[in-house]
Amino acid sequence: MLSSLLLTLFIAMLLPFLAKAPLAFAMQKAGGYDNNNPREQQAALKGFGQRANAAHYNSFEALIIYGCAVLTAIAAGAGTVDNTTVILGWVFIASRILYLLCYWLDYATPRSTIWLVGMIAAFSIAGRAILG
Repeated sequence: MLSSLLLTLFIAMLLPFLAKAPLAFAMQKAGGYDNNNPREQQAALKGFGQRANAAHYNSFEALIIYGCAVLTAIAAGAGTVDNTTVILGWVFIASRILYLLCYWLDYATPRSTIWLVGMIAAFSIAGRAILG
């Protein structure tokens, strides 16, 4: 069980870098990737590029929440890392992948709903660990 939960954490760690690929594409399309001032260039992006930038940064934000949830479960002891915890971990990963797709494709309402599902999954992991 623990290795499965850690696998979800590893995937969550990779997602911000997956989210960077469409952003880099948008930057390249907007006059070439400005490696000297990438954040300035990202701030000037519109449309898809702007959404790709937001998705990239949100991936880091979600990773902090999820990482803390997983570490809380591990710190609480092996008994809290059960099948339910692992399922919640995979729900989080699935929601994050769908979230990125919705952001890139400009599906705002489903994106927000999917974000909420992922956050509920992450906080449920931590809450289950805290409540024992």
